[in-house]
Amino acid sequence: MASALFLHYKELVESFVDPDLRKLVMVEPPKEASFGDFSTNIAMILAKKLCRNPMDLAREIGGKLRGNQYFEEVEEKNPGFINWRIPRRVLLEHIPQMCIKSFGKFDLGKNRSINIEYVSANPTGPIHAGHVRGAVSGDVLARLLDFVGYRVTREFYINDAGKQVEVLARSLYFRYSELLGKAKEDSSIDCYPGEYLIDIARDLISEHGEKFVDCDESKWLDFFKRYAISNIMINIKEDLAALGVHHDVFSSEKKLIEDGAVERSVDFLREKGFVYRGILPRPKGGDSDDWEEREQLLFKSTAFGDDSDRPLQKSDGSWTYFASDIAYHMDKIIRNFDEMVDFWGADHGGYVKRMQAAVTALSGGQKALDVRIVQLVKLLEGGKDVKMSKRAGTFVTARDILDKVDKNVIRFIMLTRRDDASLDFDFKKVVDQSRDNPVFYVQYAYARSHSVMKLFRKTFPMTCIPSADKVDFDLLDSSDVELAKILSDWPRQVIMAANKREPHRIVFFLLDLAAVFHSIWNQGNENAMLRFILPDDLEKTRARVVLLGALQNVLESAFDIIGATLVEELR
Repeated sequence: MASALFLHYKELVESFVDPDLRKLVMVEPPKEASFGDFSTNIAMILAKKLCRNPMDLAREIGGKLRGNQYFEEVEEKNPGFINWRIPRRVLLEHIPQMCIKSFGKFDLGKNRSINIEYVSANPTGPIHAGHVRGAVSGDVLARLLDFVGYRVTREFYINDAGKQVEVLARSLYFRYSELLGKAKEDSSIDCYPGEYLIDIARDLISEHGEKFVDCDESKWLDFFKRYAISNIMINIKEDLAALGVHHDVFSSEKKLIEDGAVERSVDFLREKGFVYRGILPRPKGGDSDDWEEREQLLFKSTAFGDDSDRPLQKSDGSWTYFASDIAYHMDKIIRNFDEMVDFWGADHGGYVKRMQAAVTALSGGQKALDVRIVQLVKLLEGGKDVKMSKRAGTFVTARDILDKVDKNVIRFIMLTRRDDASLDFDFKKVVDQSRDNPVFYVQYAYARSHSVMKLFRKTFPMTCIPSADKVDFDLLDSSDVELAKILSDWPRQVIMAANKREPHRIVFFLLDLAAVFHSIWNQGNENAMLRFILPDDLEKTRARVVLLGALQNVLESAFDIIGATLVEELR
């Protein structure tokens, strides 16, 4: 038997079709649990190729599956699905696999290289709640893909060029002058708010004194840019480290520009016929009062499915952010990653098509860019909006969140919704020890399982916790088998989360697993015969304790992927 029931069933079902059709065959739980444990669309896939009625094919294939020992209660459903249940015996035979540390770990990646870029916050201030969500999602996806055999490079792109950096430098100069009592009345206009620059200005004064007071801007602007970015990046890295978030590479936009990477990437696209000088049409709908008809250097983005061709240069001749991003992704292609994933904030959704078009053009269609949009996080305190941070001035910082909530809780909660759905983060709820707190709900399952182990040692002091090959799992009750069934689904969840690049699936699975476990626990409170420890039945107790060992194994693997810590006892 394969180490994953899901893969075993997939192999058995796919044996009915030619290899070229197998990628179209789905094997997954049906939408209605009452229909069975698994369902497949194989009959509908074959029906298209053979020009046959899908229900006739479903009955034909279903008849063959009924004769296989791994299939039970096989049933055909319109318009051509085949559903079945996992036989009890098969589930019980599978429990020893669940106790192995590598359970759920497969070589999906086959050592393929993948670049995952996440956070990439503008270095103009502290990272905020939205960055935290993207940081967690990116970091957990990296851990997940590591788990399944990819060579992962974790990357942070520093946007340290452009007008925003000039505004940052002038903002620091204002704080510097203000602390020295030399600030001009109008010099705070268009400056970044918040107190974080005051601390940086104090350090600057400590190191350089009044050296830059009353100097012409040309004498201090570049230095203040470098000084501000350097210090802010130190703070960003410290906050990320406190979240348990790691990056292997920090790439600089400024360095790419200075090294001529933008010119080289534009020239490369021009040689391919994808760059031209032209006039963009007036935007349809919306406010176009600031639109002007002028010739621009354009990337032929529409050749790759985008809605419009895109400017590469501004009216003053400087490069657009898009041009810099093209150079950055060309650098990734040159570094020869097999796959690339970017995590972007909610405000970058309209930027996806043009960047994917650029990657396709740069790579000659050999590489693709997978962009994961991370929606906003709404911070609440008992249902009420949390006020902005004095430190940041316009938002709540990652440090504000970390000061209130443990990083393990933060990482878990950030995965309780899909990345493309907004998320409410209520400081009060996430620290409550109640069922409404998803972190506690799963942690409590792990702690309860350890309490059972302690009770086993106390009840049977002369008996060691047995290995999986030393017990009779046939003694388990139907409720125990339900726990085994959901544990057996762990490898499928890992495969789905990795293939779809959706790390939230790990947390969703954990919540379902905890619900099944707690349900069994509650049944034991009502019926003593359903408790995990039966003082008068050592053999059944041994089987249940081994099953709990499998539960702990899966929980530990999942939390390792999440980058969070489990505790054996909750206070």
